[in-house]
Amino acid sequence: MVLPALAAVLVLAGCGGRPTTHHKPGTSHQEATGSSGTLLPARDEGGHRLRDLPAAAAPTVRAEARPDSEGGWNVHLTVERFRFTPESTGGAALPGRGHARLLVDGKETTRLYGPWAYVPAGARALTVRLHADDHTVWAVAGTPVQTTLRLDGTPNPSAPAPSAPTPASPATPASPTPARPTGTRPPDPGRTVTLTVTGTTVSPPPSRIELKKGERLTLRVTSDRADTLHVHGYDRELPLAPGTPATLTLTVDRTGLFEVETHESGLLLTQLVVR
Repeated sequence: MVLPALAAVLVLAGCGGRPTTHHKPGTSHQEATGSSGTLLPARDEGGHRLRDLPAAAAPTVRAEARPDSEGGWNVHLTVERFRFTPESTGGAALPGRGHARLLVDGKETTRLYGPWAYVPAGARALTVRLHADDHTVWAVAGTPVQTTLRLDGTPNPSAPAPSAPTPASPATPASPTPARPTGTRPPDPGRTVTLTVTGTTVSPPPSRIELKKGERLTLRVTSDRADTLHVHGYDRELPLAPGTPATLTLTVDRTGLFEVETHESGLLLTQLVVR
């Protein structure tokens, strides 16, 4: 008569085991066990459940948008009682840890694992929302911890340098300059970054890659499982076959901070900082 009861205890204990590393928004991963707050039935637009905290213990976030010199906005976050933890994304909800998500005009566009982000020109409203490592939304009294900015118009800072070239019109020919021989140099191969995914481990560990706008970047990724690599902001994807190196090459022609992650396992591989 003891065995059925013992079996029931074991089943219940199994339900509280280690949470999976990642699921897409709206799946059961948002209900992963965490040790903080109260998990509410309410969900945000992306299907993430709210995790309620007392106001005194909850994190806060403020955002400032600065016009980028080449169009769009550079966004800087100031957080309190919170730190970005890309290394533990997919784990349990622990106090003061997690990541942020950016919603542009009400639509989620990217995750942030640091205080800087880039928003393209044309956006009208920006919302920054704080999430726990298990992807639930930190909340106070049922309201998500977030901040919203109004972006007034499309930024186009017109600060042309005197030497900035402009298209020559037929009526105003360009000033003559001494001709210089132009050799036929081979195209710059750019930079190659090699990454390996083994289980939930990324090698080398996730970091930021500093790039100049217009630079050519090649990502060479080998995964031990089938997955899809996604470069946020550029909407570039690359299928990954188990044990087979896959290569994605792109020209980084937009400034800002962009994440490179896997879809199925939800691992952050690296971040591109384009200036």
